[in-house]
Amino acid sequence: MFFYKILSQIFSQGGLRQIKTGPNTSRKEHSRAHTHGVVDPELLSTSKGLYAVKWSFAGLIATALFQVSIVWVSGSVALLADTLHNFGDAATAVPLGLAFFLSRKKPNKRFTYGYGRVEDLAGLIIVFLIFLSAVVAAYESISRFFFPQPVEFLGGVMAASIVGFLGNELVAKFRIKIGKEIGSAALVADGYHARADGFTSLAVLLGALGIWLGYPVADPLAGFLITIAILKIVWDAGKSVFSRMLDGVEPDIVDEIYLIVKKVEEVRDVTEVRVRWLGHRLYAEVNIAVDPVLSVEEGHAIAVEVRHRMMHSLDYLSNVVVHVDPLGSAGESFHRLSEHEHDNLPSHSH
Repeated sequence: MFFYKILSQIFSQGGLRQIKTGPNTSRKEHSRAHTHGVVDPELLSTSKGLYAVKWSFAGLIATALFQVSIVWVSGSVALLADTLHNFGDAATAVPLGLAFFLSRKKPNKRFTYGYGRVEDLAGLIIVFLIFLSAVVAAYESISRFFFPQPVEFLGGVMAASIVGFLGNELVAKFRIKIGKEIGSAALVADGYHARADGFTSLAVLLGALGIWLGYPVADPLAGFLITIAILKIVWDAGKSVFSRMLDGVEPDIVDEIYLIVKKVEEVRDVTEVRVRWLGHRLYAEVNIAVDPVLSVEEGHAIAVEVRHRMMHSLDYLSNVVVHVDPLGSAGESFHRLSEHEHDNLPSHSH
């Protein structure tokens, strides 16, 4: 219960707080005066993440403790391995919970974008643990194929396997659901990890059924099939997490930003759009072109309107930087590094 107390303490520190809007408020300040008076969506998302981590941890610990009692009676090595898998899956809640907690820390001079990337690093660790589950499942299958072991109390082993599968599947659905709601690739990956351990429990069940029917070879064969399924989960979860680590985003998000910004009447062109995830929050940079005869104040007002519409239209968007350029001199091609001379000063680039 030590880890559960840690998560409870972390979760209790993430209580919801109200925010006020005014002329000097946070990222929800917009060009049109209106009052939100609602819970900060960033804090709400983090609290949901901590909620999911806390209760899925409790569910997996309960499942593993039940399996331990059956292992003690039956002496099943396969069920022991599955129980260890469940304890290992529960342990992943600790770094993930710490990642959500750290993501609430404010940016500073060293980490100017905040600590959201910690959540992505946690997702990377979780994918690695899923891969280890596949390795363990493959090892157990090969071991049982060449060195079969007698299993006693098959009824209890089957029951424990079913409980392990159902417990992991419920936790997986819970984590994936909350992870998708808050846009957390790490929490979704952790859900897939729980599902992988659930498949391992199912392999134990199929093996026990095969032994009961007089086909001992069914146990390792089922293990091989489940190993393939786990590797498929590694591939799916890994693509998502590695994409986040490389600042990859869904192309639909970029297309939506173009459409939103182009609807602002004073915007003559949208020349650059950059978006990336930091944890479960989006950060965007947009280059727009406006009429070159406009004043600086008018250009700033257009940028504020662009930011206003994006913040209202995109879920999980945490911050927007809008660059304003005169039409005809917009885009990164006009700001790239170039060699040039300044009177008698030495040549340099900027």
